[in-house]
Amino acid sequence: MATPLRGLLGAKVPPNSKTLEEARNRTFDFFKKACRSLPTVMNIYNLDDIATISQLRSTISAEIRKNANVTNPKVIDMLLFKAMEELTNVVDHAKQRHHIIGQYVVGREGLVKDLGTKDEGASDFLKRFYETNYF
Repeated sequence: MATPLRGLLGAKVPPNSKTLEEARNRTFDFFKKACRSLPTVMNIYNLDDIATISQLRSTISAEIRKNANVTNPKVIDMLLFKAMEELTNVVDHAKQRHHIIGQYVVGREGLVKDLGTKDEGASDFLKRFYETNYF
């Protein structure tokens, strides 16, 4: 018997990848889908003045490459599921402009570098805090 929520939500979770090659192909498919949605994201969040599609594409690529060492297909599938959820939230405008700028345009490393001499007198606690929080 099918669960009643499955028909209502219309969400279908794809089956798990059987091999590493299949998971790799799904990763490429996700990358293509994310890149195809970039013009929409640029338009929704009005990012033309601060970023280019090429820069956002590089950010997506860097996020995917962070997990290049993962070889378990089930883990890759879970990461792809989370990435797809994030992409859906971005495209459905479930985030605000400053979230997109902080996470994908400036990034965590960018804000830490921007602090420069501002944190010279800061304690080690604050320096570690700034490294882990991009706000």
